[in-house]
Amino acid sequence: MLAGKNILLIIGGGIAAYKVLELIRLMGKNGAKVVPVMTRAAEEFVTPLSVSALAGTPVRSALFNLEDEAEMGHIQLTRAADLVVVAPATADLMAKMAHGLANDMASTLLIARNKPVLLAPAMNVAMWENAATRRNVSSLRADGCTFIGPDKGEMACGEFGLGRMAEPAAILDAITAHFADGPLKGKRVLVTSGPTHEPIDPVRYIANRSSGLQGSEIARALVAQGAEVVFVTGPAEAARPEGAEVIEVETALQMAAAVDAAGAMDAAIFAAAVADWRVAQASGSKLKKAAGKALPELELVENPDILARVSQRTKGRPDLVIGFAAETDDVVENATAKRKRKGCDWIMANDVGGARPVMGGPDNQVVLIRESGSEKWPWMSKKEVAEALAAKIVEALV
Repeated sequence: MLAGKNILLIIGGGIAAYKVLELIRLMGKNGAKVVPVMTRAAEEFVTPLSVSALAGTPVRSALFNLEDEAEMGHIQLTRAADLVVVAPATADLMAKMAHGLANDMASTLLIARNKPVLLAPAMNVAMWENAATRRNVSSLRADGCTFIGPDKGEMACGEFGLGRMAEPAAILDAITAHFADGPLKGKRVLVTSGPTHEPIDPVRYIANRSSGLQGSEIARALVAQGAEVVFVTGPAEAARPEGAEVIEVETALQMAAAVDAAGAMDAAIFAAAVADWRVAQASGSKLKKAAGKALPELELVENPDILARVSQRTKGRPDLVIGFAAETDDVVENATAKRKRKGCDWIMANDVGGARPVMGGPDNQVVLIRESGSEKWPWMSKKEVAEALAAKIVEALV
């Protein structure tokens, strides 16, 4: 799959650098030529000898090396590459990229590049959520960089949350997807998925029954068609789509912010079951019940209408905006009215009130509603629904 491809691999300084050894092995197994560059910090976590042995080529790290730089070797490295992969992409490396700093081999390569860049971030959860890091990530996305991960899980420091570097197999899938020659190659597509959790107190929240399976399958189908997919998901049960840039959120406000930060898109599919309301003032402590004590009063406020906001943009609106409508009564009529009210191009409507489970189930029956009319699809697996929708999107965009 990667035969003949030259991958310039920049290894940042973080404990996740040990995973890069497996990534190099997987890329080589799939036919890629890997040229490794290590920061000085990376050498504290894995040895250049190990990296060089697996890559089959010497590691580059010194910017001022007379032999290597006699013919501006650092420039030649980027020119010979088909793709630049940064793994782990540390907070420091991303900050240097975002601000145009170039004080070592890795950062100089990144600013001198003329090839696409795929970043696999890895850092402590607080570092990932820091406002400066979020600004840098937004800047890098706007500059055209793509991301894989980070994942959520336990970290070497003992904390839990977003910040784990994506697994080598997932990074390989993202690299393979980059070189895919499907009909949507060169198109950026946003997919939202899953429920949102709106906190009441530290242990309770408002949510719905969405498993996120339909959204995940749509993202997979679009990756298979060659699209660059940004997948924004709430806390869903479904496995995340390989080859997509995954952004994890909890609440509707966080999802809206992630959609805004995703940048320009050719298409946007809003499959997420976003909670319509949130508690105006979530309690910082668990609400207690006691005999004779009145029930707590919860003031609800509306969440942002993400579909309408994107559909009604006057600048930077995607060419194709698709919403979902989960209905229990008058499915086609209500979904048709929703399409007009929101301003989106298509609506995928489904009946979630029938005896056959849709939310949380493996199958779906949808009605595709466009300005020209409605088209009822038969019961299919959610994978088949996703593939059929992806084929329609190809027709619309290509």
